[in-house]
Amino acid sequence: MIEIERKFLVNSQDFIADSHLQTRIVQGFLNTHPDRTVRVRLKGDKGFLTVKGRSSSDGVSRFEWEKEISKKDAEALLKICETGVIDKIRYEVQVGDHVFEVDVFLEDNEGLIIAEVELNHQDEVYNIPKWLGQEVTGDERYYNSQLSLYPYKSWS
Repeated sequence: MIEIERKFLVNSQDFIADSHLQTRIVQGFLNTHPDRTVRVRLKGDKGFLTVKGRSSSDGVSRFEWEKEISKKDAEALLKICETGVIDKIRYEVQVGDHVFEVDVFLEDNEGLIIAEVELNHQDEVYNIPKWLGQEVTGDERYYNSQLSLYPYKSWS
């Protein structure tokens, strides 16, 4: 249940042409404490409840537990989440042996595009697509839990 991922800013919209799936995601947080975040997510017609632990010192790995729940339950839980909902379109892009999840944020985080790639181990080699920009792995400002509290549009 350890998630290993790297996170990057995206420097162009070229990924859209290569994506094989796009899904609208709306999510809120029942808890945004750094030791444990509890997320409620609507991803298309499915609901999910996710608990994440504190990130490693380099931000690459952390505990993650996720359970699919009904859409109805997710909608009900979203009503009691902390202030600040994340709304985004996720594009899945196959790059070599890996799938990059590229999130185009909407609403209060509009203008922000982040790509993540999940790995099997921290030193795993992966292809770097031309649209991948600066790495922001470990920069907590780019965690969805923090974007819900301090949206991208409010950054100076």
